[in-house]
Amino acid sequence: MKRYRQLFAMPNVWVLVLAAFPARVAYGMVGLSLFFKTEQETGSIALAGLVIGANSLAGSFTAGVRGSIIDKYGQKWPLRILVPGYAAMMILVNISHSSTFILVMATIMGLSAPPINLSVRPLWKTIVPGDFLRTAYAVDSSVMNTAGVLGPVIATSLALSSHSGSPLICAAVFMAIGGGALALAPVSRDWKPEKKVSGAQSLWRNPALRLMMLEGSFIGFGWGLFDVAVPAFATIENVAQRTAWVFAAIGVSSIVGGLFAGLISKRTSSLSALRKTYLIWFLVAIPMAFTYPGWSMALAGACLGFAGGAIQVFYWEVMEAVRPKGSAVSYMAWLWTVEGSVMSLGAAVGGVISEAVSPQFCLALTALSIGCGNLVLAIGKKRLEAADRIPSDEENLQAIEDNSPATT
Repeated sequence: MKRYRQLFAMPNVWVLVLAAFPARVAYGMVGLSLFFKTEQETGSIALAGLVIGANSLAGSFTAGVRGSIIDKYGQKWPLRILVPGYAAMMILVNISHSSTFILVMATIMGLSAPPINLSVRPLWKTIVPGDFLRTAYAVDSSVMNTAGVLGPVIATSLALSSHSGSPLICAAVFMAIGGGALALAPVSRDWKPEKKVSGAQSLWRNPALRLMMLEGSFIGFGWGLFDVAVPAFATIENVAQRTAWVFAAIGVSSIVGGLFAGLISKRTSSLSALRKTYLIWFLVAIPMAFTYPGWSMALAGACLGFAGGAIQVFYWEVMEAVRPKGSAVSYMAWLWTVEGSVMSLGAAVGGVISEAVSPQFCLALTALSIGCGNLVLAIGKKRLEAADRIPSDEENLQAIEDNSPATT
């Protein structure tokens, strides 16, 4: 753990971790907060699901656009406009009693969601040396996953308490605090977008981006299936409460997996680490289809989460190595536009398959989707060869200088 102690001793690391954390928790709360609000107002689970779907799909569909705005204008004013607007919309939804208004506002919230996670990631290059980036990405990934575990727990606890109307208010406060702190923090406020190389090809012509979008399509679809298959299986078996066991096991193990990845030597290239971990991810996904909602599924889910948490770290490194200059935020944003949109499709298909065939078949398709993603990376590895090398100390130093606020 010495490496993590060294990382947190660096200036601005604690600032970046703590500033955005409340906003990340707010994002973990939004889905269930909208669900409970809609269900309480209308009594319709189907409509509550539609509201969540509309919010999620709108958010992923416009991620690329919002990321491109950050890459063009910086983080200062986009965050200062989007954060208070988003928090205000949650409050408006909370005081509304109209199902139509809730659905419309949930969609608008998705369209204008502040790109908190997308904004944090490129800031690491400005505050840590190049040989600490893997460790920094591991911390950021684990912080995201921690917020993802806490958010749903807080939202559910509040919705089922005597203050059932408070989840959206709480999420709005968290967003205002975290998003506001990030927007005002000097490390974000002073960040300057990279200058695009004159005559460079457009982002959509980038071969690596197209390859990663194809890989992301398989993963998005598979994870959409998974998110529906687990609660569907538990509900069919009349053990719906065990759904929380499985997702908690996945969430906690993904935090551990991300931190473990941060300790792997930089002598291992990003692409090599990604492909090896990806294969493990595929292998541990296979047993999920043969588990039962309970300890066996929780154990298999923990293995799945551990590998997935590690993959996220290496994935960011590969993306950073292959992306064109000037796309620090938009590259990841466009990848999420594809993956998140297909994930919504996977969730819709997963509901149909779970009911018409079986949830186990859905889980088997999740493993198949991960296998297809692994195959895509294997076939197209030449497009990612920029990530299959280990930067020299001089290159790491130059990268830091190129991305420091004083020189960009």
